[in-house]
Amino acid sequence: MDIIKIVCFGLLALYVLIINIAGYLSMYIDKKRAIKGEWRISESMLLSISFLGGAIGSMIGMQVKRHKTKHKKFTIGVPICLVVSSVIIGFVAYLIFVI
Repeated sequence: MDIIKIVCFGLLALYVLIINIAGYLSMYIDKKRAIKGEWRISESMLLSISFLGGAIGSMIGMQVKRHKTKHKKFTIGVPICLVVSSVIIGFVAYLIFVI
C-alpha cells in the first residue's frame, strides 16, 4: 500500500470524525438554545450535517440530550442519512484502495 492511499484514507477518517463531532455539537447547541429561547439551528442544517456523514454524532446527540426525539423528520430522517452516508463513505474508501 502506498503512502498516497494511506494519506487519503486518513483524511477520509478525519473528515468522518469531524463531521460527527459537528453533528453532536449541533444537537447540543440547538438544545441549549431551545431551553433559553434563543435563535435556533435550522432543521435543514441539522439534517444536512447528518446527510454529510454526521448521522452517528447527530443520533448520539439526539439521545443524550433528548433533542428532536419526537420529530418523525429526525427519528426517521437521521437513520436514513446514516445508511446513505455510510454507503457513500464506504464507496469512497473502496475507491481509495482500488485505484
